[in-house]
Amino acid sequence: MSGAEILIECWKNEGVEVIFGYPGATTIDIHHYLETSGLKFVLTRHEQAAVHAADGYARSTGRPGVVLVTSGPGATNTVTGLAGANMDSVPVLVFSGQVSRMLIGNDAFQEVDIVGVSRPVTKHNYLVMSTEELARTVKEAFYVATTGRPGAVLVDLPKDVIAGHAEFDYPRKVFLRAYQPHLSPHPRQIQKAIKLLLSAQKPVIYAGGGVIAAGANEDLLQLSELLTMPVTNTLMGLGGFPGNHPLSLGMLGMHGLYRANMAVQSADLILAVGARFDDRVTGALARFAPEAGIIHIDVDTTSIHKVLDVDVPLVADARQAIKAILEMLGPLPVYDKKARLEWLEQIKEWDARFPLAYDRETRDCIKPQMVIETLYRLTSGKAVIVTEVGQHQMWAAQYYLYQSPRQFITSGGLGVMGFGLPAALGVQMARPGATVIDISGDGSFLMNVQELTTAVQENLPIKVAILNNGCLGMVRQWQELFYDRRYAASILKKEPDFVKLAEAFGAKGLRASTFEEVEPVINEALSHDGPVVMDFRVCPEELVYPMVPGGKGLDEMLLRQPLEPPA
Repeated sequence: MSGAEILIECWKNEGVEVIFGYPGATTIDIHHYLETSGLKFVLTRHEQAAVHAADGYARSTGRPGVVLVTSGPGATNTVTGLAGANMDSVPVLVFSGQVSRMLIGNDAFQEVDIVGVSRPVTKHNYLVMSTEELARTVKEAFYVATTGRPGAVLVDLPKDVIAGHAEFDYPRKVFLRAYQPHLSPHPRQIQKAIKLLLSAQKPVIYAGGGVIAAGANEDLLQLSELLTMPVTNTLMGLGGFPGNHPLSLGMLGMHGLYRANMAVQSADLILAVGARFDDRVTGALARFAPEAGIIHIDVDTTSIHKVLDVDVPLVADARQAIKAILEMLGPLPVYDKKARLEWLEQIKEWDARFPLAYDRETRDCIKPQMVIETLYRLTSGKAVIVTEVGQHQMWAAQYYLYQSPRQFITSGGLGVMGFGLPAALGVQMARPGATVIDISGDGSFLMNVQELTTAVQENLPIKVAILNNGCLGMVRQWQELFYDRRYAASILKKEPDFVKLAEAFGAKGLRASTFEEVEPVINEALSHDGPVVMDFRVCPEELVYPMVPGGKGLDEMLLRQPLEPPA
C-alpha cells in the first residue's frame, strides 16, 4: 500500500470515524484516498479550529480526536489547540504533512520543524522517516495519547513517506520500555488512605477532570455516600459528581462557591482525585487547607508532590483506586457519622450566609446569570454546555448544574478564547441527538467565528448564546477591582451586528435586549433545527462573584459587587 492508504487503514483499525482538518500540498495524497475511504472528513475553516473541534469530540466521547493538516502554517496553526488539549489531558492526535525528507532542513516552501515547535506542548510527537515504520508509529501515537494521563500527540508525515509504498502490517500491541503507565494502586497505600478516611471528622473530596477521564464518577458517588463526604469539583471536574446532589458543594477556587472554599479551608482531610492543585484552585498555596491531611490519587506520577506535599500519595487510575478503597472498606465502614453530619450542617450554614446570588430584582437590563439559569430550566439541565473563556465561562460553571460527566466542555488549563464554537462542532458531530449550546462572550466569539460556515455546511444544530457586554469582561473586571477602573484595551467599541453576521453565514440570528425577551429567544433557538446565534445584550457592569483575589487564600473571597456604581 501507499503511505496514504496505510495511514487510513491505521485510522480504521483504531476505530476513527471522523477527521477534522484542512488540506494542502503535502497531504493531498491522503485526501485522494480519504474521499472514498468511508471515513468522515470535516473541513473546518482554520487549523486551530480543527484541533478544538477534535478536542470537543474527544472530551464528549472519551475517544481520541483526530486532525489532518498540511505543512508549514497549517501545522503551526495547530499549536494552540495542541497546548489546550494537552493541558486538559485530552487525547488528540494531529497528523501534519511535511516536505519530502530530502528537503527537510533546507528552508523549503512551507517547511517548519513542527516536531521542535510542538515538543513543549504535546505529550509526545513523531517524525516518520520511512513508509515501513508508519503503521507502527501510528499505533504508538494512539497508545501514548489515550493511556495513562491522556494528552496531545503530533505525527509529522513527510510527503515522500506518504507517497512511498510498503507492506501493511498493523501491530496488535505496543510495548514502550520508557513508558509504562501505573494503573493499579498499591495495597499499603490504600490501607493508609482508609485509615485517614475513617478517622476524619471534616473530610472533603476534591474531584478533578481525572474522575471523568477514568470513568470513575459512579464509584466516586458511591464512596461519597458511603462515608458521608461532601464533594467539590474543579472546573474540569464539573459533571463528575451530580451538581444537584445533597453532598455536592459545587466548584471551588478563584470563582468557586463560598461553601466549597470554606469547606476546603476548614477540612481536616482532603481526598484529591484526578486533580493537580492548580493555582486557580488553591489560591495562596501557603494558606491552602491549613489543617487538612491530604490523600492524592493521580495516574500521573509527576503530579504527585509537584505543587505541595501530601500525606498519602496514590499513583493509580482514579477508578481503580476508588474501587480498591470501596472493596477494602466493605459495605458498613465504621466512622464518626455524628461528626460528619455536624460537618454538613456547618457547610449548610456557610451556604445560607453567602449563597450563590445576584440581583434578581433588576429588570432594566439582562443579568447574564439569569440567561444561564433560563438555559438550565428550558433544557431541563440536560444540554451539553460548551464555553469560550471569560466571565461567561465562570457563570456557566456556577449556574448550570451538571448531572453527568462530559456534559461540560471548556478550556481549563490554557484558557483559550475561541475554543467554544469549534469545540461545539466536535461535540455535536460526536453526539448528533444532543442539545449542544456554546455559551460565549462577544470577544471570544469573534476569534473563530468563521466556523459558523462549518456548522452550516455540516448542518450541525449548535446553539450559540453570546453574553454580549461590549467588553472583554474578565479583563474589565480586574481593571474595575484592582486597576482604578482604567479600562485599557478592554472595551469593544466597534462590534458587528451578530444577528446579521449569523445570517451572512447562513445561520439563524436572534437578539434579546430586554429581560422579557430572553425566554422567547431561547425557546425559538431550541426549536430551530439548524445552527443559531443568540445575542443577549447583558449588563456590562456585572461581575463574577465570589472571587479570590490574586495572592489571597480561599477564605479571603470578595463576595459582592462594590456598593458604588462604576465610573
